[in-house]
Amino acid sequence: MDKGRQMTDGELVRPLGGRLPLVTAWGAPLVWGDTTNSAHRRAKFGQKGIHTGLLVLVVGTYAQHVRRFLLSAELYFLPGRIVTYYILTDNPRSLDPPIQLGPERQLKVVPVAELPGWHRLAQRRMILLADAIKDPIRSEVDYIFCADIDQEFVAPVGEEILSDLVATLHPELYGRPRNAFPYENEASSSACVEDGEGNYYYTSELYGGLVSEMYRLARTCSMLILQDQAKGVVARGLEESYLNRYLINHKPTCVLSPEYSWWDSALSVDVPVHRLVSLGRQCEALDEHKRMQHRC
Repeated sequence: MDKGRQMTDGELVRPLGGRLPLVTAWGAPLVWGDTTNSAHRRAKFGQKGIHTGLLVLVVGTYAQHVRRFLLSAELYFLPGRIVTYYILTDNPRSLDPPIQLGPERQLKVVPVAELPGWHRLAQRRMILLADAIKDPIRSEVDYIFCADIDQEFVAPVGEEILSDLVATLHPELYGRPRNAFPYENEASSSACVEDGEGNYYYTSELYGGLVSEMYRLARTCSMLILQDQAKGVVARGLEESYLNRYLINHKPTCVLSPEYSWWDSALSVDVPVHRLVSLGRQCEALDEHKRMQHRC
């Protein structure tokens, strides 16, 4: 990966003038880490002594990713700031030996029951997130971000990401026409998106915001998922479908560019800097031979 290569005109959908888009249609900042706007946001939030949580779900074989994720987060996620890692896991031993954390950084384990199978895990994650925010997260941090554990931070992710409700653009769908977005289209699903709705398609690899906003998001999405389960309905994108439905109804106050969720595939848009790379989705984009080479 060439993290520092500058893009050329035409490689990314941009407004006239060749500049990166810095604002959404509803006026929220669209964040690229190295812009002047992001520098101003870092300066604004960096003076406030904000406490941020980073929550991940580590169950079953996903335990193999936990050390790489945490070590990379220590290097690049809000470096030098107050951070608590919340590890929701069915196997606390996966964190042994403990990772040495920097000043004002701590790790808390939240035990959860084993959740075999990806579909069951995806259907339960919003419920687990809501429960964890309710107790203990809500009383401990100002902001909470939810991330997939099979990712790696590879460049700084700073205070520019902080806002009331934060979503991240899907790197394979940014700049593509609205009819390419894999919104849920089954009318019986609570995640259904009607024609003409939606500005972007967001990834579930990273999202967050104020604990109060994230609790409302997780609680609402979990209720929609349970409603569909009672009807025997499964949304095509699992929890990502409900996340996108929620973010259409409650527009994000900050949208992160695909710099903050990226993987190498034929469809992924080129970006100035790769900041958070999804190893799991990277493997999904490879053919069988390359998956074996990358030990997917």
